[in-house]
Parts: sequence; structure tokens; C-alpha cells
Amino acid sequence: MKKFYTGPLINAELLVVMLEKHGIPATQQELDGTPAPEEDLSRPVMVLVPEADYERAFQLFYTERQDEL
Repeated sequence: MKKFYTGPLINAELLVVMLEKHGIPATQQELDGTPAPEEDLSRPVMVLVPEADYERAFQLFYTERQDEL
């Protein structure tokens, strides 16, 4: 697995769902550090994707789209 994103839980959960809709299995993992309350949606987590799918995931979410106005 390769680190794809690090940020708030609320964003990571949405990213995992979007990756899975594109057929890319993704997992999220808590970052080491001070424990945060379970309901804290701003606590930092990281999203991991399989190395084989990393390039496709990167293209989907980080490459500029040419068909947008």
C-alpha cells in the first residue's frame, strides 16, 4: 500500500468512497499522535491505495482536466 492522501477524516472518508467507485480499493489509517475523540471529523488520517493503482488514482484526483472550462 502507498500513501495517497493525508488530511482531515471528513475529507479522507469521501476520498475513499470516490476511489472505490472507480474500482480502486482504498483504506484509511489514523496517524500516530495525540488521540482525538471518535466524533472529531477533523482528526488527521491518511488514505492508502495499492501501489498498482496509485498512478490511476493520481490521474483521477490530481491531474488537471483538459475538458473543463
